[in-house]
Amino acid sequence: MAKSDYMPGDDGGKAELFIRFRDNITPNLATLGLLEGGNPVPEIVQQAADATYFRAAVDFLGTIQQSAQGWTAWKNFVRDGGPGAPPNPVVPPLPGSFPAAVLPGIVSRFRALVKSIKAHRNYTESIGQTLGIEGDDGSDLDFASLKPVLNVRLNGGQVEIPWNWNGFSGKLDAIEIHVDRGDGKGFSLLTIDTTAGYTDTAALPATPARWTYKAIYRGDDSRAGQWSDEATINVGG
Repeated sequence: MAKSDYMPGDDGGKAELFIRFRDNITPNLATLGLLEGGNPVPEIVQQAADATYFRAAVDFLGTIQQSAQGWTAWKNFVRDGGPGAPPNPVVPPLPGSFPAAVLPGIVSRFRALVKSIKAHRNYTESIGQTLGIEGDDGSDLDFASLKPVLNVRLNGGQVEIPWNWNGFSGKLDAIEIHVDRGDGKGFSLLTIDTTAGYTDTAALPATPARWTYKAIYRGDDSRAGQWSDEATINVGG
């Protein structure tokens, strides 16, 4: 059976693939003839820069999109008034550690590099699976084994919830995130997100509290796999 394209269709999946390749290629450089004088060839150096920049660009776009939601809510409140004013919106600054820009054509450069790697006499499917450059063979994904990994952190007065597709962006639709605000009401749905990484735009409480998050993937319009471990953060006060 012919394999599907190894390249994910969404930008979050592409960013994940590029990082996976970057972080796993080093042990295979000599085997695949990708060293010159003991150093990685220029294509590998470029791929590392491409992966770093594209991941940062995709993540920052998610931050901008979350900020846009906040501005939309604020604009509507200013226009129409009403109870329950949303938090004042902010314009997220570009992080000082944002990587240097790269030349356009990240995907085409990556495909060319992968093509040359697969043509090497020492290339094996096992290496390709490690690097994420072997397509799906058509077998069904075992949804029962899936489990999101959540990390939570405070940034600019909001809780950021980084998450990724665990390499299955082509077979999953979204992630369902729930939150417990520590108010005795238990968990409730926060969002169903289709882009890797989410920011909780709820205003932080005036008094100290512990917010807890959990998530589960979605595929074929239903929950897929297991709930993540709970991730808790101290907020407010």
